[in-house]
Amino acid sequence: MIHFNVPPITGDEKKYVCEAIDSHKICGDGEFTKKCSRWMEEKVNAQRVLLTTSGSTALDMALLLCNLNPGDEVILPSYTFSSTANSAVLCGARLVFVDIRPDTMNIDEKLIEKAITNKTKVIIVMHYAGVACEMDEIMQIAKKHNLIVVEDAAQGVASEYKSKKLGTIGDFGCYSFHETKNFSMGEGGAIVINNPDYIEKAEILREKGTNRSKFLRGQIDKYTWVDFGDSYLPSELNAAYLWAQLCHSDEITAKRMAIWNRYKTVMEKYEQQGVVELQYIPDYAKHNAHMFYIKLKDLEERTKFISYFKSKEIITPFHYVPLHSAPAGLKFGRFFGEDIYTTKESERLVRLPLYYNMTEDELDVVIDTLDNYFNNSNKKL
Repeated sequence: MIHFNVPPITGDEKKYVCEAIDSHKICGDGEFTKKCSRWMEEKVNAQRVLLTTSGSTALDMALLLCNLNPGDEVILPSYTFSSTANSAVLCGARLVFVDIRPDTMNIDEKLIEKAITNKTKVIIVMHYAGVACEMDEIMQIAKKHNLIVVEDAAQGVASEYKSKKLGTIGDFGCYSFHETKNFSMGEGGAIVINNPDYIEKAEILREKGTNRSKFLRGQIDKYTWVDFGDSYLPSELNAAYLWAQLCHSDEITAKRMAIWNRYKTVMEKYEQQGVVELQYIPDYAKHNAHMFYIKLKDLEERTKFISYFKSKEIITPFHYVPLHSAPAGLKFGRFFGEDIYTTKESERLVRLPLYYNMTEDELDVVIDTLDNYFNNSNKKL
């Protein structure tokens, strides 16, 4: 069986986890958490990075820091994971879904301003497959209407928009280190705070509503409960596992990129034949090879494709079901304008196996199976 994803293993994970155990400090914000945070701050040139228990809780923190009130509106794409929407629902906000661009599967920046009302407070963008949204235009719209921008960069660690790291352009950025991501700690994430005015409030929110971070830095002689908060600190065991990944980040990215490029080389001939559409990377974007997806003619053809690969013991999953069509999406939000691309494009998309520890033999099998499938398929787009 060739899986779609296998969590990355570099070889140093057990060593660092054992070091964390031996330190007798396995709760949050120990040395490995600090190392990971410093690495990200330096690597992405961020004001402040705080590790969290997941990408979802990073989003929760970001939206709570936006100070939303019940009835406020948040603009976001429908083609995203439920966590993107849940974070706004947690704050009592109403969801306003807009259509996506068919080329990148990202939110269509041309539709955002039309969806703004006097209740709009936040724009959430999601960088699908680690490929950047058109951030200049989005930030200009946000500035014009005095809106906060949250980047859901769960898939975009180390990706760039015009040489700026994803997650560092909006007011807040959110990363995921779930086992399906390029760098993993099992479950985990991080919030990137790009506006220094939010740093102290974020530390209090993350530390159960206390000013404990200031106490640990020696800025106050005791810490107290000062505001609403929760516990968003991951275990040092998770942070130690992540540290092993970050120490090998260039190696992991290079391996994933090599697999991505080989897929692209093989699949270009089928795109020229008109039987498949490949992932589009705009000139402004530098991606991280988070995934390699293709688009087939329609839902029927995709179902056939997935079934064929399953018969060959290769897992090729589709991805999101548009949120606006789901029960919770109907309950908590509305779709602005017309759904021209979101549903149509989501039904065509399928993902190929891609992970750091993928062997050459496994990759060869997938490519041979692709050749066998498309050489016997006459269904053009």
